This record gives sequence, C-alpha cells and structure tokens, in this order.
Amino acid sequence: MKYLPLLAAAFSRHRIRTALTLGSFAVALFLFCLLLTVRAAFNQAVDMAGADRVLVLNKVSLIQPLPYAYRERIARIPGVKELTFASWFGGVYQDPKNFFAQFAIEHTSWRQMYPEFLLSDEQWRAFLDDKAGCIAGETTARRFGWQIGDRIPIQGTIYPGVWEFNLRGIYAGARPNDDTTQFWFRSDHLEEKAPEWAKGIVGWYVVRLEAGRDGVQVAKAIDERFANSAWETRTQSEKAFAASFVTQFGNIEFLMLAIGSVVFFTLLLVTGNTMAMSVRERTSELAVLKTLGFTDGFVLGLVLIESLLLAAAGGSLGIVLAKAFTMGGDPTNGLLPAFYLPPGGMAAGLALTLAVGLLAGLIPALSAMRLQVVEALRKV
Repeated sequence: MKYLPLLAAAFSRHRIRTALTLGSFAVALFLFCLLLTVRAAFNQAVDMAGADRVLVLNKVSLIQPLPYAYRERIARIPGVKELTFASWFGGVYQDPKNFFAQFAIEHTSWRQMYPEFLLSDEQWRAFLDDKAGCIAGETTARRFGWQIGDRIPIQGTIYPGVWEFNLRGIYAGARPNDDTTQFWFRSDHLEEKAPEWAKGIVGWYVVRLEAGRDGVQVAKAIDERFANSAWETRTQSEKAFAASFVTQFGNIEFLMLAIGSVVFFTLLLVTGNTMAMSVRERTSELAVLKTLGFTDGFVLGLVLIESLLLAAAGGSLGIVLAKAFTMGGDPTNGLLPAFYLPPGGMAAGLALTLAVGLLAGLIPALSAMRLQVVEALRKV
C-alpha cells in the first residue's frame, strides 16, 4: 500500500493518455465479450442438446414432412424409450420482422421429452384443456408484453388464414442458455384447421433412447426400417442436427477467432507504446529510485504492475458494459435464440486482458530494470 502514491503519480502524469488507454481496453473487452455472446448464441442449440435424444427427419429435406403413421412403427424399434413430434408453423405476428419459432407439438408427450423447459403444472393443465391454447417462452412473452390469458393472432404463411391462440402458459429455461423464444400450440389444432394436403403428416419426430443404448445403432435401425419407402428418413443426434444447422451460417468459429485476434493484437501495440512512452518520460525518476536503494527487481515490478492495473481497470469496465448490454436481451429481433454472456466468457476476457497488459509492459519494464543510473542522470 505504501507504494500506491508512486502508481498514482504515474497514472496522473498524463491523464488524457491514461484515460485513452483505459478506453482502449474497455472497447476491446466490450467487443470481445459481444463476440463470445454471439458465438454462444449460434452454438446454443449444440451446447444444450440432449445427449439421449435423436431426431428423425425426412431424408430429402428438413422442410419435407413425415407420415403420422410412422409414430407407432418408430416406437416399436428396440432402444426407443419414448417419442414425440412437432411441425414448423412459420406464421407472422403483427410484422414479418417479428420472428420467433412456432411449433405445433404433440401435447401429450412434449413436456416429458423436454424437462429443461420449466412450466407450472397448473399452466400445463390449462394448455391441455384448451385446443386453441398455446405456450410461449419467457423471452418472447416479455418481448411482446404477453400475459397469461391473452388472445394472440398469428397470420399463417405455410398454413393460410389468421390463427388465434389463447396464451395458457409461459415457460422458462432450467439453464441460462436454454431457448426461451419458442411458441408452442397443439398439433391436433393444426390437424383440425389445416388444409387437406397437410393432414396426417408431421414435421419431425424426437426420440428418447433407453439408458445405455448406442444412439448410432438406434438411428441406423430407424433409417433401415423406412429404407426404399416413399418417405425415407435421416436420423441423427440432436447435437449433430444442431451443429449441421450452425454450419449453414459459415465458419462462425474462425470469424470470431480472427476478429478477436486482430482486436487484441491492436490493443497489445497500443498498450506497449503507452508503457514505453511512460518509461522514457520517467527515466530520471527511475534513476533516482535506484539511487535511493530500490532494486532492479522493484523497478521491474513497478512498471509491470502499472501495465496490469491499466489492463485490469479498462478490461473490467469493458466486461461490465458488455454484461449490461447483453442483459437487455437479443438485439436481433429473435434471430438469436439466446443472448447471454456466460461467466466463463467474462473470466476468459479478463485473463486475456491481463495477459495483454503483462506482455505490453514486459519490454518497457525490462528496459527500466536495466537502466544505468549514471547514464540516466546524465540525460537530465
């Protein structure tokens, strides 16, 4: 604590330069944390996928349906513990920009298949009792100001007409990254009101495996069961399906790494230049410290601590700003199902900041340590 005046004097020598350096760290960490948040949002489905769930899709395309009659045939395949199904609805609420996923679900089995979605028993019973009922994720409900009991009209695109639903429940996620943007309604309601061409079909099946079963073998058995039929299937794990969906957006991982590397390399140059200038300007002061008996190691540590304090203060400010920004919710109007900065990301950002501060201050600190008192005082 007794050396704090020395650090305070170093920081206050050029207040504007110190403020700009702090700002550089804050901006860099703010951008870094936003990149981590976007990356986590794209990978959310992969990270949150159930290890014991597989999806049965039409082999041709995700948008092609499967017959409802496949349900019982899939259920009889060894290794299948339980199953449910859903269909994509694709409607519009008020404005085409108001995107959120809408599924017609098999209401008697959906909740058991996805226990990570939390909903009270009372709300679920109300949903089961109302064929026109619906359930919305808390993120979507908060976004539009929906309350339990609201009447929600959705303009159909795939299924024509205006579909009106009664909001009977709002679900939450058991984990911070769980998708709480979805909108569910009953598949029997869709079956009842849909055109003739849409009856007797579903979008995809979700299968839960028996404990200890090999998912690859079960998936192979399902696909072999329907091989050479008019509705061939492609079965894959939930994680594999989510990963394949993410790859459609390109190599997000490489993009994040490239941008992050450029940001931190630029920050390293800026901070290194700042610390080098600070040491050059204080040559005589450092020489006086050595004359008074302070060791080379002390001078080395003093300069490194200055650099680390700048990094820690600026980086912490950037992390706090990023956390505050991400707490405001998804700024893309529903394109990202989760917009959450995880604690691990904040810790990684702070660690990188300290590493940059250490590297940026190392060369100036070594220069200060090797400073010869006679040569330094001769320049005064």
